[in-house]
Amino acid sequence: MRIATVQTHDGPTLVVDVDGDYRRLDFDRDLLSLVRAGVDPRDLAVGDAVAGELAAPLQPGKIVAIGLNYLDHIRESKLPQPEQPLVFAKFPSSVTGPNDPILVDVELTAQVDWEVELGVIVGRRMRSVPVGAALDYVFGYTVGNDVSARDVQFSESQWTRGKSFDTFCPIGPVIVTPDEIPDTQALALRTRVNGVLMQDSSTAEMVFGVAELLAFCSRNFMLEPGDLLLTGTPWGCGYFMDPPRTLELGDVVECEVERIGLLRNGVVAA
Repeated sequence: MRIATVQTHDGPTLVVDVDGDYRRLDFDRDLLSLVRAGVDPRDLAVGDAVAGELAAPLQPGKIVAIGLNYLDHIRESKLPQPEQPLVFAKFPSSVTGPNDPILVDVELTAQVDWEVELGVIVGRRMRSVPVGAALDYVFGYTVGNDVSARDVQFSESQWTRGKSFDTFCPIGPVIVTPDEIPDTQALALRTRVNGVLMQDSSTAEMVFGVAELLAFCSRNFMLEPGDLLLTGTPWGCGYFMDPPRTLELGDVVECEVERIGLLRNGVVAA
């Protein structure tokens, strides 16, 4: 099942993608409320087609992100491979829609970078869940772009500010339920900037797989229904190119994950 949120004249509406048409789901609240209520979307009635623009499918409770989790990214960055997942946070207020602009305040940053990532939506409360059971707690999967202000990120001892500017977390276009993702460790990821391929890899390159990440995080802190886990990015980030490449005003960045979909965000001045 492919679930999305469409912004209509009457406000955000929960929909399901049926052969390319977005059809209304019979639930009068947002997707976060549905996840927290433990409602199985497959049990909901599907109504008429809905017209409007796609919004972020969900406003997560919290965003847990993972750094240096792809072997090819570790090689390009020339940093040591982590012995355990490197966890940091992005503020939920950084979330924006799959086609919305990325707003860049040029007085705050001059080195904005892209990071395509597989996003995981937690479906049930997780605390000390073993690896073997971790995927049973997943509500669905989405595409994320962990937009990063590199000059801010690497000038401070922690990464939160440089990762959390408003609009620095496009997600969507849909959330795909686990029955449509047979193997989370065999998904292609790609990023294009102005049509030029920048990132081209696979979740097979992950140091710690999705189940390992969920289990590790749940051992350290509670994961709640509706939380978003960003699982890391592969090689091809602009900061590590020679010479470095940054997102400029007017650029269009596209991030896609196999079986899920594509984000397409223009870069504009805040």
